[in-house]
Amino acid sequence: MPFKPPEVVKCPRCNQNVYAAEEVPAAGKKFHKMCFKCGLCKKMLESTTVAEHDGNLFCKQCYARKYGPKGCGYGVGAGALGMDTGEHLGNRETAMTNKPNYAPPPGANQASHE
Repeated sequence: MPFKPPEVVKCPRCNQNVYAAEEVPAAGKKFHKMCFKCGLCKKMLESTTVAEHDGNLFCKQCYARKYGPKGCGYGVGAGALGMDTGEHLGNRETAMTNKPNYAPPPGANQASHE
């Protein structure tokens, strides 16, 4: 039987070979230990601090800021009342403003002629 070398996997971050001694499995892929970082803040990750979205790795804090709930009522205290849309984190799909989006009261569009 001919010798068949093991198949070497490429790291999705740096596109270099990942060998068994240095691999960190996450999100169905294998990363180098030094490439196993948050995609936003570049903090080193562990198996308990990693969150995955569309194949990208994030720490739990960055994941919550980028993909978590937005607006008032999702926190406690003055720090939870910010109107941050998350644009600095790459969120572009939210068209959030600080103006209320209420329907006009009944009769507001009618002129009063009495």
